Amino acid sequence: MPRFALRIEYDGRPFAGWQRQDGPASVQQTLEEALRTLDPAMPAAAAAGRTDAGVHATGQVAQADLQRDWDPFRLSEAVNWHLKPAPIAINACARVADDWHARFAAVERRYTFRIAARRAPLTLDRGRMWRVPGPLDVEAMRDAARHLVGRHDFTTFRASICQAKSPVKSIDAITITEHAYPGGQEIRLDLRARSFLHNQVRSIAGTLERVGAGAWPADRVRDALAARDRAACGPVAPPDGLILTGVGYPEDPFGSSLRASR
Repeated sequence: MPRFALRIEYDGRPFAGWQRQDGPASVQQTLEEALRTLDPAMPAAAAAGRTDAGVHATGQVAQADLQRDWDPFRLSEAVNWHLKPAPIAINACARVADDWHARFAAVERRYTFRIAARRAPLTLDRGRMWRVPGPLDVEAMRDAARHLVGRHDFTTFRASICQAKSPVKSIDAITITEHAYPGGQEIRLDLRARSFLHNQVRSIAGTLERVGAGAWPADRVRDALAARDRAACGPVAPPDGLILTGVGYPEDPFGSSLRASR
């Protein structure tokens, strides 16, 4: 069966996360239903990352095995048609080798967490950013984030239900930038790693917010990491501001944006 790589974006608010499950609709279920209108015998789709309920994506990558060797552009157009009106879209599609795997071939995941620091409630960005009421000290957040870059035991920053075999992970970079935002400021946390633990990014975001708000000194993040104790973590940020922005592979399966779209 020909295998296709799909780059997917979605608004996570209506879904119970990526993974198919009993109960509320998931991104995986909705995507598979659209694909099976084209190929009823299609096996389950596999993704690079299992995003939680309410988490968004602009660069999720999944694979689909179909009986017909579709032109990638026509496949993406057909799937997007059948996805309507769900807030999911295929923004790139490519034919890949039969042994290529969206999850196991990945060498990097990239996440962005967006924080709006302002008093006024959010309107257009409600559900897409985490609003905090006061200004944040970006330099203090950067100082604190430095303690988390590199290879560490991240027991403090993973959910108690995390199924990873080891809490040891390597974070390649945490970049924190400030942007103008109506009535306040927007803070973006960009994180890169080969893989992340369950709730790791949201735990880091919530902890760094405490530093930015002046509730924690930057060195407390170092101590929390060293404690290897979930109780030492700051509050876990809500899923609203979290976006899976990209997945890296040794060779980009989508090539140039022009080749990916046509």
